[in-house]
Amino acid sequence: MTQLASDIILDRMMSLHPKIIDLTLDRVWHLLDRLGNPQNALPPVVHIAGTNGKGSTLAMLRAGLEGAGHRVHAYTSPHLARFHERIYLAGSLISEADLTTVLDECYAANDGAPITYFEITTCAALLAMSRIPADYTLLEVGLGGRLDATNVIEKPALTVITPVSMDHEGFLGDTIDQIAGEKAGILKRGVTCVVSPQADAGMEMIEARAAQIGAPLLAHGQHWHVTTERERLVFQDETGLRDLPMPNLLGAHQVQNAGAALAGLRHLGISERGLEAAVTQARWPARMQRLRSGPLVDAAGHAELWLDGGHNPAAGEALGAYLSTLPGRATHLVCGMMNTKDVAGYMAPLAAHAASLTALSIPGEVNTLPAEETARVAKSCGMAVNTAENAEAAVAAIVAEEPEARILICGSLYLAGAILRENA
Repeated sequence: MTQLASDIILDRMMSLHPKIIDLTLDRVWHLLDRLGNPQNALPPVVHIAGTNGKGSTLAMLRAGLEGAGHRVHAYTSPHLARFHERIYLAGSLISEADLTTVLDECYAANDGAPITYFEITTCAALLAMSRIPADYTLLEVGLGGRLDATNVIEKPALTVITPVSMDHEGFLGDTIDQIAGEKAGILKRGVTCVVSPQADAGMEMIEARAAQIGAPLLAHGQHWHVTTERERLVFQDETGLRDLPMPNLLGAHQVQNAGAALAGLRHLGISERGLEAAVTQARWPARMQRLRSGPLVDAAGHAELWLDGGHNPAAGEALGAYLSTLPGRATHLVCGMMNTKDVAGYMAPLAAHAASLTALSIPGEVNTLPAEETARVAKSCGMAVNTAENAEAAVAAIVAEEPEARILICGSLYLAGAILRENA
């Protein structure tokens, strides 16, 4: 496969800093200043932080805004199959030509100074979004919030904090309140924040930060409520009740994500048409995504093939809850995880729903957990385990024993991206 020009520049950017993660805003501010501060020229910004549900909530916000006739930019991370997925410009993924241009400009403006890959590519995204007219910009935090490279917007239109749970403890703290404090770093004086359901310690920290700086909150359970009734989604806030279709993104946890998106859209004054689009038109790959075509699907034969990129204990809980609602059919997991994750915490909620787990090493990832170690942890959680060289071999072994199986490939967004590339 021919290497894209953007890939060559991205490879160069990987060598500008010895660490993948080094939380500070100093390098970002310096580069943005050299670029003419494009963050100040963006359309109104909705800034989204949290541990779980950021991407799904952003996808619903985008669907709602577009359903109401607005042009929307969006910046998300990580990408799955190719980098272009991170930058969405007024309805389309960034083109190769535009991506190459802004990467080149950022690389030149940085002039060899130390800067992390995420920091410089975030600056490139802000530069690209500043140059194309749109009505809104959706920014997803990469890690944390307070010192995240996206936290450079002086006055967003809205902020959102999705559920906070344990993840990235080495960078954000080892308690919920510490992690929530980092996420609450996106709050700005006078800017309303929609807050999803939180653990008590996390909510207390968010409320304390909001009170300290004067940021109004729209909190779940206080200012808005969401539930289901007769296979419909019922949302209520201070403006009244909305009876809507169930979210097209699968899983009970998507009801809460939809609630946060709807609360945000209501605050922005989005029309009823936009509210319905938020729950019926959202697109977010690798979140309980049913794969229906491609070489891997062909290899699965009559088996169902699913893909999910969740990777922490809260994601395992949500995935286990969803699996419990599916029609009776043996579910076999094909799992690969990164060595920075709480593997046992992720797997424990899945054990009761899995007939087996086949462990993989994630291809091309230096920080993959070896398949043998993934299998060891799964066995300690009570699962029947196997290992395989790759996903195709895992699927073939499962369908040889059980042709009508349900196969779920899971454990990491990096694995999900590899699967989507392989199955294209």
